[in-house]
Amino acid sequence: MDFHALRDIVVLFGLALFTVVVLRKLRLPSIIGFLITGFLAGPYALGFIRNTHQVEQMAEYGVVLLLFTIGMEFSLKELMRIRHMVLIGGGLQLVLTIVAVAVIGSLDHFPLSQAIFFGFLVALSSTAIVMKLMMDAGEMDTPQGKAALGILIFQDLCIVPLMLFTPFLAGGGEGLADIAVVSAKAGAVVLGAHYGSRFVVPWLFEQVVKTRSRELFVLSIIFIGMGTAWLTAQVGLSLALGAFIAGLAISESEYSHQALSDIMPFREAFMSLFFISVGMLLKPVILLKFPLLLIGLVVSIILIKAVLTTAVGFALGLPMRIAVIAGLSLAQIGEFSFVLSRSGLSYGLLTRETYQLFLGASIATMALTPLCLKISGPVADFLIGVLPHHWTRGRSSLAQNGDKVALRDHVIVVGYGVNGKNLAGVLKNLEIPRVIIETNPFTVRSLRNQGESIIFGDASKPEILEHAAIGDARIVVIAISDAAASRRIAALVRQMNPSIHVIVRTRYLLEMEPLFKLGANEVIPEEFETSVEILSRVLKRFLIPQDVIEECIADVRRDGYDMLRSASKRHSHAVGIAGFLSGAEIGSFRVRKNAPLEGESLRGGLLRTQSGATVVAIKRGDQITANPDPIWEFQTDDIALLLATPEQMRVAARLFEPG
Repeated sequence: MDFHALRDIVVLFGLALFTVVVLRKLRLPSIIGFLITGFLAGPYALGFIRNTHQVEQMAEYGVVLLLFTIGMEFSLKELMRIRHMVLIGGGLQLVLTIVAVAVIGSLDHFPLSQAIFFGFLVALSSTAIVMKLMMDAGEMDTPQGKAALGILIFQDLCIVPLMLFTPFLAGGGEGLADIAVVSAKAGAVVLGAHYGSRFVVPWLFEQVVKTRSRELFVLSIIFIGMGTAWLTAQVGLSLALGAFIAGLAISESEYSHQALSDIMPFREAFMSLFFISVGMLLKPVILLKFPLLLIGLVVSIILIKAVLTTAVGFALGLPMRIAVIAGLSLAQIGEFSFVLSRSGLSYGLLTRETYQLFLGASIATMALTPLCLKISGPVADFLIGVLPHHWTRGRSSLAQNGDKVALRDHVIVVGYGVNGKNLAGVLKNLEIPRVIIETNPFTVRSLRNQGESIIFGDASKPEILEHAAIGDARIVVIAISDAAASRRIAALVRQMNPSIHVIVRTRYLLEMEPLFKLGANEVIPEEFETSVEILSRVLKRFLIPQDVIEECIADVRRDGYDMLRSASKRHSHAVGIAGFLSGAEIGSFRVRKNAPLEGESLRGGLLRTQSGATVVAIKRGDQITANPDPIWEFQTDDIALLLATPEQMRVAARLFEPG
């Protein structure tokens, strides 16, 4: 029995473990460790692995699994939401990059066909690296994350026509005729995936789930993903594109979350092999022979891609900060470029030497991607600081937001994602004045056509907040996914209006402390609130009474938010009313018909003795009575404003309800 393949895998994973552990201690990403592992173990360095073919095959499965899981994490509805970024943004980025590189190549005396092929290679970015880094940083839902994803999807879709154009550039193949045929096939596959996601996939999963076999469930996931990838390969499309389409089909199913968790370990293992295999291809001698040329290539590629992608985002109306971060995140050369480069090598568009130069420069741009992402925020802030605001807010007609909003005592909602959309909808139904600040120009255009009060722009700029009448607002709700942007907005809001109430949505508990330091009044961590919701649903399934569930949730919230309140007190610069009322809450309740309080007077003491809550004010119709007299009697539909601890508030709520 031949154990060479097994030995190679053991050697690679063992060396990768050592390399990645060392680099993690230096706070460098794992991807760089995998690239270094492949470089060291490959046939051109230490020579631990001589036959790289099997490793490359497994690495290709890694790319397939990556696109499969990205498809599962995405959704067709979300894809339609960013279709402008996919089609227009991705198309502009690809064409502009190819043209720019082709012009530079022609000026450097390369034949036009070869220069255009260089543009093909440079235009593609790494879906694997960018998506992994953004997922790890929790930035997939940010505007820059969605912009980068839209462009990456278009690039992945274009790998097929680029592959077909390659023999055409080399003087062979049918070129345009082949592209037309394959495009028709691609349309048929996408149409099939659409109907498959609606009918076939749910039915298949339903049959598998009935068996209650996890092994069969995992097999069905692999069958759908690999089977679709194989079918697309048979019609001339890429394996990775087929896997992405399969992932999209599963994402519309109710079993998508379980499928994703089951397939994730396979993806991580195979993806590490992909980066290792890329490192194996590089010959060390090329680094010694052309060091200055390689450095020049790397710098040029990063600058060209970052500038052009930023310009595309800016042209679509995105603010400068989002466009710059998206541009720098896509400044590397992608994994599909390696597939394309092999085709170019076989057709004579690349020599052995230019192929090695391309590999060296590509690996360097990949390795520098974490650094590019790290400096993207400071670079964007620097540009925003030195350039006039009307340049950086986004070159779009939507940036002309008209006159300052004529509202007082209103709510400013920053971000129109799921949280912002839900909040704005409820405020609209209750006729509470509000204004939305959003950076997605297509969302702004749509809502503005519906008559919604919405401002296009970056809320971290004073001009945008002034336009939203920050000085006259009662509450600001920061409901965006970008942690760094949330901190800047919270600090600026507190500076511009010291008395305003600032509520911030954040992902993790660890982000709460910095936000309190910057002046946020309330921070809602999704991590904690999700655990509370899970607790509630588990108890309901055990038929625990609702009042007991509410008591349990109140206890969890009290213990969990002790840290929140203590942090808030530590970072308040003055005691004020909020300091004296620490630990208490203000809530309003409507008196329902046949409630215990109906017809009761304040002098009777039912509310005070039963709950301990204090009545601050009562609203009857349009009349508000502050600090009501003891002779006041509650009537149906009176709204009472109470001051109480959370426990007292819970007891008081029962007195306003019938029964």
